[in-house]
Amino acid sequence: MNPPRDSGRSSAVDVVIPSDVAEARLIQDQIEQLLQACLAHEKDVFGIRLALEEALVNAIKHGNQMDRSKRVFVSYRLEGNRFEIVIRDEGGGFDPEDVPDPTAVENLERPCGRGLMLMRHYMSEVNYSHGGNVVTMSKVFRQNGQKT
Repeated sequence: MNPPRDSGRSSAVDVVIPSDVAEARLIQDQIEQLLQACLAHEKDVFGIRLALEEALVNAIKHGNQMDRSKRVFVSYRLEGNRFEIVIRDEGGGFDPEDVPDPTAVENLERPCGRGLMLMRHYMSEVNYSHGGNVVTMSKVFRQNGQKT
C-alpha cells in the first residue's frame, strides 16, 4: 500500500492499493481510527466501515477481477461531521440499475445486490460515475453526545 498523501484539501487523503482485500482492510482501519478520533458515534462508524468494506470488495472482486496488477484508487476526506470517500477501480464498470433488487422474492436466495443495498442504507449519499467504476459516498454523522 502506498502511504497516504495529503492532497492539500482539508483532511484529505489519497491512497492507491493493489487489488487485495488485506490492503483494503488497512484503509478501513485507518478510516475507522480517524472517525473515532473525531468522536463519531459508534453506530455511524460501524455503518461507514461496512459501506466502505462493500465498496472496496466490489472494486477488487467485481471491478478489477481480483487482478493484483490492477489498482484501486481511494480518496477520502473529513470536514467537520461529514465524511466523503471516492473509490475508483480499473475495471470496465457496471450499471447499478442492472443489479437485481436483493429484496425481491425471486432474489432472496441470491447474493447479488446486497452490498449496494447496504451502502445505500448506511451512507447519506451514494453515486456512481465514469461508467460505474467510480463510486462516491458520503455520510453526515452525529458526534458522540449529540441527540439523534
